[in-house]
Amino acid sequence: MNRNFISSACKFLSLVFVFAFLNLTSNAQEISKEPAAISAGESLFNANCKACHRVKSKLVGPALQNVYDRAPSIDWIKSFVKNSSGVIASGDDYANKLYNEFNKTQMTAFSSFKDADIMNILAYIKAETEKVAVTPVPNGPVPPTGGGDGGVSKTYLDVILAGMLLILVLLLVILGFLVSALKRFLDQKELSEEEKEVVHSPITLGTVTSSSGFIFIVVFLAGSLGFKAVINGLYSIGIQQGYAPKQPIAFSHKIHAGQLEIDCKYCHVGVMKGKSATIPSVNICMNCHNQIKEGQQTGTGEIAKITAAWENKKPIEWVRIHNLPDLAYFNHSQHVNVAGVECQTCHGPIETMDVVRQHSLLTMGWCIDCHRKTDVNTKGNAYYDKLVELHKEKSKAPMKVEDEGGLECAKCHY
Repeated sequence: MNRNFISSACKFLSLVFVFAFLNLTSNAQEISKEPAAISAGESLFNANCKACHRVKSKLVGPALQNVYDRAPSIDWIKSFVKNSSGVIASGDDYANKLYNEFNKTQMTAFSSFKDADIMNILAYIKAETEKVAVTPVPNGPVPPTGGGDGGVSKTYLDVILAGMLLILVLLLVILGFLVSALKRFLDQKELSEEEKEVVHSPITLGTVTSSSGFIFIVVFLAGSLGFKAVINGLYSIGIQQGYAPKQPIAFSHKIHAGQLEIDCKYCHVGVMKGKSATIPSVNICMNCHNQIKEGQQTGTGEIAKITAAWENKKPIEWVRIHNLPDLAYFNHSQHVNVAGVECQTCHGPIETMDVVRQHSLLTMGWCIDCHRKTDVNTKGNAYYDKLVELHKEKSKAPMKVEDEGGLECAKCHY
């Protein structure tokens, strides 16, 4: 009987051990390693998580590497992502430990996320966690750093051009001295009348500049340049390229979008689903600045202005930079979500700007030129299948935006 009891107990303990082991390792085993899942997770992470988290370093929130091993379970991660405040309010020990460790800052609830979305994000985090940083060792000579393509940089070309102009001026000065010295030398010689006419030619700088022909050329060139300046001025009416107004808060895209690599879509939430990209609300700013509070003690600094607006429940009165006339229709979601146009295509290198400026012309001609040159992104979109088929019957060239009615007046003027 004792032997049977011991045997049954050993079997039971073995089953408990196997179950516990499977439960501990199930988190990692459930996470996909498929490239498609990792790619989808990277897009979701960049658009929603990157503002507060990094995979291998602490930011506003904790580093996420191995989060699938640290958290109680994957189901717990799903619940926390969808409703962190609810998990914290339930008295969960691990959730409250994180809550207190990060100054009682609650994570934004992503209730719209599906389980598959969270699993894709975990797939990306796992792939980044396991990625080993390798420093490449150059086999050949180190490429030059002066220019991005290995050629001569623009600065060097400007210096060379200035040097050549300086040399040309010096040569003209030297030539003038030589001519003057030669004349004085020849005046000391006995010359014939014909030779004297050559040496003392009536054509001088003074006679040339006072001639009617020279005056006509100067007046014509000045009039042409003035006329061109007037035409350019007329064409520039209503164009605000380079416009960079002073904002009520000195927000730096170079820091947020450049150094911190926060995805544009995290702050400009309307860009994927509406006509307007929308200006971020104070609540979006405070998702991070609840914890980042430089200047709060003295009540000064730019972050203090954000906090004051949040506490007083007043919107920040940002100055609009990119303006289109009311007669023109433009839809951000159509270009960003459907066509896959990057923000930098129209707004320039926004991630390098401390002060945002209007980068592009934003004129009708500028838009039309883009529609004539841009290939339609038809991949994976059944809407275009018939249009592509009809286009291939008439042309072998890729289908441009103009081929699907992108130049019709009613597309933008309704």
